Amino acid sequence: MATAADVTLSDLHAPKEASITAFTSALPEIKRKLLYHRHQDNIHDKGYFRAVASVDNKDLESFTASDLEAVRVGSTAYGLHLFCKVALPAAPGSYIHVRLFIAAEDGTDGASLEDRVATVHCIHTEEVVKEGAPREYRAIFGKEDALEWFDT
Repeated sequence: MATAADVTLSDLHAPKEASITAFTSALPEIKRKLLYHRHQDNIHDKGYFRAVASVDNKDLESFTASDLEAVRVGSTAYGLHLFCKVALPAAPGSYIHVRLFIAAEDGTDGASLEDRVATVHCIHTEEVVKEGAPREYRAIFGKEDALEWFDT
């Protein structure tokens, strides 16, 4: 499995056609996983989605490819890692960070966009531990939060 030590990510930049295509193809899976994480958070009451507590599920998942604001890309011998910063229209100033993996479709060399398959690796959630403070959990980020390598 690729790690931050193995892969150099590009600088943050506006999404190009290939990134938008990959994101669009993975959009149903992104939304399904986002709502699954929110459901699990509601069961375990960690607070990952506290920043959007007043936003219902339908509105939370109302984002489209036009809300993909920025990306970072890393290349490995077996595919691309696409890190996405996605605005949540129902919660202005709120973002999710999504990691996609893009590989050649079975039976192809992946040379063309049509021969590539994007799958959701994960939606970023984090646990913040500060000395002398209670743990904080979040899956919702702000505009200024860096889009860095993540595995969760």
